[in-house]
Amino acid sequence: MAAGAAATDPMLPAVARVVGRRRETADVWTLEVAPPDGWAGFAPGQFNMLYLPGLGEVPISMSGDPAAPGPIRHTVRAVGAVSAALAALRPGAAVGLRGPYGSAWPVAEAAGADVVVMAGGLGLAPLRPALYRLRAERARYGRVALLYGTRSPADILFRRELERWRRQLDLEIEVTVDRAAGDWRGSVGVVTRLLPRIAFEPVSSVALVCGPEVMMRFAADALLDAGVPEPRIHLSMERNMRCAIGQCGHCQFGADFVCKDGPVMSYDRLRARLKIREL
Repeated sequence: MAAGAAATDPMLPAVARVVGRRRETADVWTLEVAPPDGWAGFAPGQFNMLYLPGLGEVPISMSGDPAAPGPIRHTVRAVGAVSAALAALRPGAAVGLRGPYGSAWPVAEAAGADVVVMAGGLGLAPLRPALYRLRAERARYGRVALLYGTRSPADILFRRELERWRRQLDLEIEVTVDRAAGDWRGSVGVVTRLLPRIAFEPVSSVALVCGPEVMMRFAADALLDAGVPEPRIHLSMERNMRCAIGQCGHCQFGADFVCKDGPVMSYDRLRARLKIREL
């Protein structure tokens, strides 16, 4: 890895340093990485490729505020060899970084409309930058609601932040879990059950959806049933991205490459492909 080299060779990562690490849940960590030389920022919904020598490279969405100076935040679930090693990095450790890549959430385009944000599990992390921007320019939007579903109360990401946002009353927040535990007194069930609880104008609303693919299919169906037009529903797709520049073909999804044509795509573009099993 060579500092600044990513500007001339898109496949060569720049060196970045971990400056902070925060545990979110039992298996999810947020890494704070100092921006490498030449870093120009990112848009909500974009991702970086993070590389560890001898282990490999994985795509990880940014989960911090795009407008905030300082470190780049990536929220990582330790599920494989690379992600587990990334989650275990301590301040001072080096990590290879390429990016940012991919399309962004249509935050600016949603101005004047109600915005419905639907997240499943770790899908809240790629949506968090969009929520920061929506809150920062709150007067530009109509009603804003976050509907979040996760496995259990212990798996809720950014819990303190969600509680603070709820107290500030500038967006509606509804959380549900698959399995109640402990002193949980909130909703139990799939995230789509939360949609009838919120007030929004479906025809003119914009929906941002991220989570497991099955969750996004059901969420899109629920939004359509509520009257949200297909082009106004946006999903963040996940595929096996290797090069991030549309050359290797690993993330091909029909006619698109998720790394460069996505990950954020409108539902009218995805509808037919999402109905095909194992595509």
